[in-house]
Amino acid sequence: MSQYAHPETLVSTSWVGENARRPGIAVVEVDVDLKAYDEGHVPGAIAWNWSTQLCDTLQRDIIPRDSLEKLLGESGISPTTKIVIYGDNNNWFAAWAFWQLKIYGHRDVAIMNGGRKKWLEEGREVSRDRPPVQPTTYTAHSPDFSLRSYLPDVQKAVEARSAVLVDVRSPAEFTGEILAPPGLPETCQRGGHVPGARSIPWGKACNDDGTFKSVEDLKKLYEGEGVRGNKPVIAYCRIGERSSHTWFVLKYLLGYKDVRNYDGSWTEWGNLVRAPIETGAAK
Repeated sequence: MSQYAHPETLVSTSWVGENARRPGIAVVEVDVDLKAYDEGHVPGAIAWNWSTQLCDTLQRDIIPRDSLEKLLGESGISPTTKIVIYGDNNNWFAAWAFWQLKIYGHRDVAIMNGGRKKWLEEGREVSRDRPPVQPTTYTAHSPDFSLRSYLPDVQKAVEARSAVLVDVRSPAEFTGEILAPPGLPETCQRGGHVPGARSIPWGKACNDDGTFKSVEDLKKLYEGEGVRGNKPVIAYCRIGERSSHTWFVLKYLLGYKDVRNYDGSWTEWGNLVRAPIETGAAK
């Protein structure tokens, strides 16, 4: 993994197997709910529920600073703890947690390459036990919103063509054929994509085993669609979780300097009155 721009942000399943129980390291499984965790997880790992612990469902926002401090304190994490995150769906929700932790300034965060999928495919030990946790008092930094795009930022970027927009949803969502993946509740009034966006589905950044592709393959994927890091990049999806995965790839694996996650994404843009959209394949 040394070929990546920031190799310290990835660890292997073997590394986790050897270090998960060491002092100063917290391994966290992040899933949309805790069903998978309860069925069996990395021994020593704690669990965060994406739906209830990493989202402000009343305001549809990331959790506020005090809620993050409470979560990390109750998880036994201090500012010097190395947090290793993994999850299902090739680390969708792990990437969201990574993005949010970086917004609030936690220094040492890494993703387990391959996530839950690779751990299980390798036949590694799993546990159903919830490990004991010694609570701490955690103080977060002020939020760094340079990692996030809001609606006015995207509107300005579209009008001025000042950023490359990367739509990481499926091709059928991008063209407007469907509004959301089957079975998912958050939706919109209109299908399509933000004008000028490039369609690069998030999953293309992963190998079959859930690990991230090589730098060479990632550059070929993104540069082939005009995403070269010479302009600011804004990634979006439907509600921001898939685009946090692409944000991680572009910022930490390829080392692009100015990458933001637009977590309002298509459920915001696709519901706006008179907001311009495009349908069909990318032009």
